[in-house]
Parts: sequence; C-alpha cells; structure tokens
Amino acid sequence: MSNSPVHSRFSQTHGLIFGICFSLGVTALIWLAAGRLDDFELRPDRDVAFWYPWVTATPTIWTRASVWGLYAAHQLTIWWLIWKAQTQKSGYSKSLSRVNVLALLANAGFIALHFVQTHVFYDGLALDVPEQSSQWSVILLLVIVLLMENQRRGLFFGRKIGGRVMGESARALRKYHGYYFAWATIYTFWYHPMVSTPGHLLGFLYMFLMLLQGSLFFTRIHVNRWWMLTQEVLVLIHGTIVALSNAPDFWQMFCFGFGFAGLFIVTQMHGLGLSVKTRWFFLGAYVLSVCVVYSDVGMNHIHQVTWIPLTEYAVVFALAAVVWSVMKVSRWFMREDEPSTRSKQINP
Repeated sequence: MSNSPVHSRFSQTHGLIFGICFSLGVTALIWLAAGRLDDFELRPDRDVAFWYPWVTATPTIWTRASVWGLYAAHQLTIWWLIWKAQTQKSGYSKSLSRVNVLALLANAGFIALHFVQTHVFYDGLALDVPEQSSQWSVILLLVIVLLMENQRRGLFFGRKIGGRVMGESARALRKYHGYYFAWATIYTFWYHPMVSTPGHLLGFLYMFLMLLQGSLFFTRIHVNRWWMLTQEVLVLIHGTIVALSNAPDFWQMFCFGFGFAGLFIVTQMHGLGLSVKTRWFFLGAYVLSVCVVYSDVGMNHIHQVTWIPLTEYAVVFALAAVVWSVMKVSRWFMREDEPSTRSKQINP
C-alpha cells in the first residue's frame, strides 16, 4: 500500500471539512435519539466519589463482549494504520494519503458502530473500569502536548525549557506519541455510552475531533498551530460544563485552574505569533475574570487556580524524566547486546 496521495481532489481541507461535519452530525444524532435510551434500567446512584451512573443494572455477557470486542477492533485498526503510515516514511503533505482515507473511514465506521452498540446494549467500558482511568488518559495526552511543543512555543510565557532531558524526551514523544494518543482517545471514546447529557454531548464532539486529528497524520493540517490549539482549548469548555453538572462548587477551579484558561495564558497563546499587546489583553482579561468570579465565590478560595496547573506542569517534568530514563536504559541494553551479536557473526 503506497502512502502517496490518493488524488489531488482529496486534500487535507476536504478531510478536515468532512470530519468536522460528520462530528457535528453524529453529535446531533446522539441528542435526537436520546429518548430511545430511556427504557434501559440503570444501576442506583450512590454518593461516592467518581461514581459513574451511566451503567445498566443488569449487564450480560453479550454487553461486555460487544463493547470490549468493538473497542479492541477499533484500537488495533488505528494502531495498524499509524504503523503503516510511519513505515512508509513520507513527508507532510497537503493531500490525503490512502492511509489517511482508511483512517477517516475506519473512525467513522467505529463511531457508527458505537452508536448502534449503545442503543442495543447501552454500556461502555465504564462497566468494568474506573472513571479516573478515562480522565487521566486524556490529561496525560494534554501533558504530552505541552512537552512536545516546548521547543516551539515554550512552557512558561514563551520561555523554552532547555536541557538534554527535555529535548530528547520531546523528540521521542514526537516519534511515538500517535500510539498513545490513539489509545487515550479511543479508550475514552468507548468508555462512555452515547447518552445526551450536555457533558456527554460536548465530550463526544471533542473525542470525534480528536479522532479526526489522529486520522490526518502526516498532513500539514495535523501540525497546524490553530487547529492544534482548538483541540487543547475545547477541554476548557468541556471541563467547565461537566464541573457545573457534577461539581458545581468547583466549576471555577476547572475553568480557571485545570490548565484550560490558565494554560492558554501561560503556555498556549505564546505559540500563535500574537502581538505583545494582544497577549497582554488576554492576560488582563484572564486576571479580571478570575477576580470577578472569586469575589463572588470568596477570595479565600482563589488559591484553587494554582492546584491543577501546578500538577500538570509538575507532570511535564516528571514525564520527561521517565521517558529519558527509559531511553537511557534501552540504549544500555542495546549496547550490552552488541558484543554478543558481533561474536555470533564472527563465530557462527
């Protein structure tokens, strides 16, 4: 299978427009078909942290087989397509390759299958795995983006964090991040049933766009800074809506603190080529918004804006250290194997 462009008419723009329209259309379909799920009996709600109520009361073996089987098929298909694209070693193009088209069709097909599976069996992976696993898979994805983009836009107000550890770990993640991003996105996508709460609807739209981004590998739109920023900033809206529904006393922390608005001010806007005046405007608007919100909530709670951003930045450095350590250990083992390999070649 060649990774050359399918045809000039299949441009990255066509792929992007198709993907966005498809994503909006399926999100609307989830909302329109919501009433068909009312007949499913859900397990009783409990006052327990991270209790996920969208699980049926009496799942069957076929319920589990449907969701885990389709998840595994989706995951392995996209991993294979990523590997296929990498082995062909083509540069970035404005046209879609055959692999891009297959990835777009595969993701669209599995999205449709998940919709059908929800309406037949209801349950997602939430039946068997904790909600934190879904949340942290996406959080780590966003942290990896921060690390990979450090050399382009910096980490703190445009300042790049140099050093061998940060540089080498970022290069390794740029090469292999597609496999983790595909897992985090597809796992989260299959974790939830396609129900129509505001948080679910926006969450699925976000997952659809992430799957679209993953399908456009080795196209120039895949590394377009405005399109990438859209993927990052959508978390702000989704996180705030979910928090308003499930944790109304802490929504301001998720909006201003969960790396969303805060990360945009500290990190993300510095990779857009904005003027100094524009950046000062965004900073002023952010500070004013925080002051207005916490003047109502209570200024004694304003420390909330530092909780999760500090955690995310700490994870950036921890992740860089872990990736670099794994690389060092791998190189050491490879050097250890070289003499024995040469010996076998000399003395067969």
